[in-house]
Amino acid sequence: MNYAMIFRILGWMLVFEAGFMAPSAIVAAIYREASVIWLFVSMGIVTAAGLLLRAVSRPRHHRIYAREGAVICALIWFLYSIFGALPFKLSGYIPDMFDAVFETASGFTTTGASILSDVEALPHWLLFWRSFTHWVGGMGILVFVMAIIPLASGGSAMYLMKAESPGPSVKKMVPKASQTAGLLYKMYIFLTVLQLLFLVLGRMPLFDALCITFGTAGTGGFSVLNSGCATYTIFQQVVITVFMILFGTNFSVFYLIMMGRIREVPRVSEAMTYYGIIGAAVALITVNIRGSYTSIGLAIKDAAFQVGSIITTTGFATTDFNIWPAFSKWILILLMFVGACAGSTGGGIKVSRIQVVFKAIMKELDSVIHPNDVRKIRYDGKVLDHAVLRGINVFITAYFVVFGLSVLLVSVDNFGLETNFSAVAATLNNIGPGLGGVGPASNFSGYGAFSTCVLIFDMIAGRLEILPVLILLFPHTWAEGSVLRGKHVRGSREAENDLMMSGSLEMELG
Repeated sequence: MNYAMIFRILGWMLVFEAGFMAPSAIVAAIYREASVIWLFVSMGIVTAAGLLLRAVSRPRHHRIYAREGAVICALIWFLYSIFGALPFKLSGYIPDMFDAVFETASGFTTTGASILSDVEALPHWLLFWRSFTHWVGGMGILVFVMAIIPLASGGSAMYLMKAESPGPSVKKMVPKASQTAGLLYKMYIFLTVLQLLFLVLGRMPLFDALCITFGTAGTGGFSVLNSGCATYTIFQQVVITVFMILFGTNFSVFYLIMMGRIREVPRVSEAMTYYGIIGAAVALITVNIRGSYTSIGLAIKDAAFQVGSIITTTGFATTDFNIWPAFSKWILILLMFVGACAGSTGGGIKVSRIQVVFKAIMKELDSVIHPNDVRKIRYDGKVLDHAVLRGINVFITAYFVVFGLSVLLVSVDNFGLETNFSAVAATLNNIGPGLGGVGPASNFSGYGAFSTCVLIFDMIAGRLEILPVLILLFPHTWAEGSVLRGKHVRGSREAENDLMMSGSLEMELG
């Protein structure tokens, strides 16, 4: 284990976190908010911690492997959540440290779950920091930094990208990992600016437009009003709906468009399935809730907004869907698990995995009927090897083990099954609001410190796709000479990574 290099990168990342806090100071200056002094104190503490880690690190070499990549990735998300909570804690707006870490972890992991009952009581600089964590965490903290500076030489940086990937696939779009990170962020920034322009042209206040755009881009869901997005105009809600769905799309679709290969877009089956699921869910919910609305248009608008919000794991709300009929609520619950596309900023199991699982089921059923036939599972015209299926099976198994244990552990607070089940679903899938006591009209403040820690773990585990966090807890990770070093750990994970950054797209440049 290259501990010195781990400390070095963690130190760099903490210094960057202090830099991420800086824009909030500009907001405080505009609104003349004196409480910003606690932001500067927080920046000083985070910077000092980062420089200390760098000072104690004297790496003999700069190579990192899959093991170090997973450890760095998991640790930095926990550290960012803890140190990023300092502005909330020190300013006194969230006096309990567990709650402050929950709020920050929810921001960076783009979950959008909150313990706050009155968000409008926060000063503008703190609301901005709260929403900006969505934007930073949306594409990935390490991906953002790698887009600016090389953290490791050679191919080592790809281990960081693969560990932090928001989907089951990370593939180099261009020869170097830093160039791939840069390309991803160019698309990310372009869509962010485009949504901001639409909202401002739609006469949304600039501050609200910035915070809502950060939440949409990162598929996060923090709002700046107690009413969520309900008080915004129909045009503004439609803009948010469209961009939530766009940010939940596999970014390789945008890459194809950018490269002028538009005819290949319909062949990305994951994206087409994703849009099909959204369309079907909107139609079913609209029919189910029509009687509660004065017009079919309003029913479609709210159904589309909530479907887009839930499947992309954004978590914004225009209505209290907790009072919708049971049929509509269970559609939303199913969408929580399906999630967005691989290679997007959304969470959940991912559409691509669901597709492969269904193909595997069909193959097994066919094998029962025709036991002598040899059939291969194909995805977008490509044969999937056993390592890919094994990787997906391992992920789904680990996912439901963590899910089941989490529901059991948070049950110590004696909330109902609906509340506990949806609270874990909302945090592990990085969605935000759940049902029952954690619905869109409620919050997560009722959980005790122990359950809050479980939900913080779930948010980070869900954002990192379970395995990097479990590797952090795996005893062999810390054993010298472990088989987790080098290519042995890559096995099914790397094979799955190579499956579908693009669905059918093969990223071949130069």
